[in-house]
Amino acid sequence: MPQKKTSFNYSQAQLRDIARDILDYARARGASACETDVSEGCGQTVSVRCGEIETLEYNRDKGIGVTVYLGQQRGHASTSDFSKEALKATVDAAVSIARFTAPDPAAGLPDEALLARDFPDFDLYHP
Repeated sequence: MPQKKTSFNYSQAQLRDIARDILDYARARGASACETDVSEGCGQTVSVRCGEIETLEYNRDKGIGVTVYLGQQRGHASTSDFSKEALKATVDAAVSIARFTAPDPAAGLPDEALLARDFPDFDLYHP
């Protein structure tokens, strides 16, 4: 069934695939753990003064943040370019940053036993 066109350029499945590609690439580059956030948004802002519209602004943005852990060393990088080359460069930057940071015993992802397994539908996707 064809997807209904929205004002977004990426579907939830495409954003999930991008996140999965980032995690897989980080693992291949030696990360012991990695987290990423991938987002796309659009909206508008209206300013009213004395009952009249003063400004009307539309915005669109997208972004990816990658945090890589090499043991207890942490590096973070971000981009708004979703091309495969830019995603790899962003992971590479995060790995490079992690290599130059001091180990932090509090750094890292939570133990797997503490991770959520059931996810309620928070109704967060509003195309």
